[in-house]
Amino acid sequence: MVRFSGEDELGPVNGLLLALAFPVGYGLYDLIARGGFDPVRLFRALVRRKRPYDFIHWRRFNPYSILGFVSVLLTGGIGLLKLPVEWLAIKEAAIPFIICAAVVISMRTPYPLVKTIMHKVINVERVYEALNRRQSIEAYERRVDAATYMIAFGLLVSTVLNYVLARVVVVSEPGTTAFNEELGRMTALSFPVITVPSITILAFALYYLASGITKETGLEFQDIFKTTQDDE
Repeated sequence: MVRFSGEDELGPVNGLLLALAFPVGYGLYDLIARGGFDPVRLFRALVRRKRPYDFIHWRRFNPYSILGFVSVLLTGGIGLLKLPVEWLAIKEAAIPFIICAAVVISMRTPYPLVKTIMHKVINVERVYEALNRRQSIEAYERRVDAATYMIAFGLLVSTVLNYVLARVVVVSEPGTTAFNEELGRMTALSFPVITVPSITILAFALYYLASGITKETGLEFQDIFKTTQDDE
C-alpha cells in the first residue's frame, strides 16, 4: 500500500484496491473452504430465482473471520467513498469493542463465550468429575469468570489503542496517496502498539485459567485437554 499508491504508479484508488484484494480474497477462500456456501450453487439459485440463503450453511461461518472481512470492506469503503477520516478510527475501535461486548454479555446467558470455547478443547467430563470429587466447582467457576473479565479487559485495551493509533497516524483525506501511505504505516505499527500488549493480557488470562484448572482439579496440565481418543 505504501509502495504502489503514488500517482506515478497505481494511484491511490488502485493501490488501495490492490491492498484490499489480498485479505478479501483470503476471506472468500476461507468461507468457501469451510463449506459456508458454494458459489456455483448460489449463482444458480439467483438465476433460477430461488431463495439464496437456502444454499448458505450459517453454522459453518466463523464469526471472527466475518468481523475481519467486514472490517476490511469498511476500510475500503471509507477510502473509496472518501468519507471523513474520523470514521476510520471509529471503525478500527468498533471491531474489538463488539467482541468485548459479546464476551461480557454472553456471561449472562447459558452459553458464556469463553467457557464455550474452552469446553471445545478441555476434557469436560474428566475436569468436572475431578471438580466434584474435590468440591471445588464454585472456585472453578469464579476463576473462569475472572479470566473472562481479563480477556474482556484486553479487548477493551485493544479498542482504545486502535482508536488512538488511527487518530494519530491517519490524518490525510481518504482517496489520496497520503491516506494510503498512512493506512499502511498504521497497519505496520499495529503489531507492536496493539497486538503485543493485547496478546500479553490474553496469554496471562489463559495461564491464570489453565493453572486454576490444574489447581482445583488436581489433574496434570496435559490431562485437562481432549485427545484424539476422546473425540472418537
